[in-house]
Amino acid sequence: MSERTVQPAQAEAAETDADALYAARLGKLDALRRLGIDPYPARYRRTSTTAEALESFDESTPQQQVHRVAGRIVGRRVMGKASFCHIQDGAGRLQIYVRTDRVGAEPYRVFRDEIDVGDHIGATGTLFRTRTGEVTLEATEVVMLSKSLRPLPEKWHGLQDVEKRYRQRYLDLIVNRESREVFLTRTRVVSAIRRFLDERGFIEVETPCLQPLYGGATARPFITHYNALDADVYLRIATELYLKRLIVGGFDKVYEIGRVFRNEGLDIHHNPEFTLLETYEAYADYRDVMAMVERMIPRVALEALGTTTVKVDGHEVRLDPPWQRVPLRDAIREYSGVDFAEYPDQPSLYERVSTLGLPITPTSPRAKIIDELLSQYVEPKLVQPTFLIDYPVELSPLAKRKPDNPDYVERFEAFAGSFEIANAFSELNDPIDQRARFADQLRNLEAGDVEAHRMDEDFILALEHGMPPTGGLGIGIDRLLIFLTGSHSIRDVILFPQMRARA
Repeated sequence: MSERTVQPAQAEAAETDADALYAARLGKLDALRRLGIDPYPARYRRTSTTAEALESFDESTPQQQVHRVAGRIVGRRVMGKASFCHIQDGAGRLQIYVRTDRVGAEPYRVFRDEIDVGDHIGATGTLFRTRTGEVTLEATEVVMLSKSLRPLPEKWHGLQDVEKRYRQRYLDLIVNRESREVFLTRTRVVSAIRRFLDERGFIEVETPCLQPLYGGATARPFITHYNALDADVYLRIATELYLKRLIVGGFDKVYEIGRVFRNEGLDIHHNPEFTLLETYEAYADYRDVMAMVERMIPRVALEALGTTTVKVDGHEVRLDPPWQRVPLRDAIREYSGVDFAEYPDQPSLYERVSTLGLPITPTSPRAKIIDELLSQYVEPKLVQPTFLIDYPVELSPLAKRKPDNPDYVERFEAFAGSFEIANAFSELNDPIDQRARFADQLRNLEAGDVEAHRMDEDFILALEHGMPPTGGLGIGIDRLLIFLTGSHSIRDVILFPQMRARA
């Protein structure tokens, strides 16, 4: 969906119209109160949702059940002595038929003259089928539940102003059924992930959002001040290091689904606040985690979408296992023509790729250069589910080295639909090696790499007490939803995405 540009003259006219509509609705609000009608009553006892009412309809039964339903008016047709409207609740929509001889002359006049699209009402009555075939509730009573002072977006076109969809998500949810379905799918996906892990003996835990030292990923953090301790603390960029402490403590299978915060830019795949799933399993390695992922994702898709095939940019992506496994070195060599193993240090690799137009500088670490080769040349080609495996050690400061080649680590990233959906590795549990890796990262930090990992003495202390062989996994829930729902931006799958301040 493209963004709609609003010209200054159009904006001014729209603002004038909005002011006039607001004033008119304030007048109706006053009229209701003068009639002794509370436009915002404290409660209403409904007996059915719209969906439950529709499901109960049985034309073979002469005496229909009486229903009390409630919802927002999303459309209406006002006639002489009878009118129709559609109400919408969280379960669906239902047509309401209101006529003078059923509700009374004055209540009908109030419904006709003082109630608008956008208002919440309650309606009591029985169901029948109209001549057009629509199951409808014939009201014997209509009750005002909440007066809307602002009109809804124009009903035939929905809310197409992208900026307004994100800033006023409630309007998007009211008028765009596709958006409602995306967020219902999100809920189903998270629930399915929890069921999958719970069935396999994982326990869900919670770890701190405010941390004295950030870690578990390479990212710039948000910093805040803890007044009671008079100390700066960080919003977490990952949950990894605390979850590994729990593995040290004897919890063999743990996971957390939580918000993490990375002080980075805004684009279609990045929001500074996002939801991350991390799992850790003792006595497992990255191949065990790979097998779990290629079982979990199809299962989640089937439960949330009813299918294991999703469409992404015109491509049918089949999620059923097995997924292909390709060494990272082979993939970069195939798609970019660069074999980074032939350039074992930063200067030689930079010289080889400096003419390719990558967003790198002469001081970019070797890991950054390899990562850019992956992002620019390989990632767009990985439409079908693919595990890229075995990464250079400098890309993965928390992963375990391969026993047969210590220049590489036991790591994979899962790609589908041309972007990453999972990252995992056999966890580094050697405290001596871990300290050396942190020291390398610290040198990168001192050289100007603001995303380099910090030295974490407390985490090393935990490792010195002994952590068993462990397989870890990270999945960005928002990115997974982009893929599963065919959305175009991370803002389409986050209810309240971060937005720039209005001018």
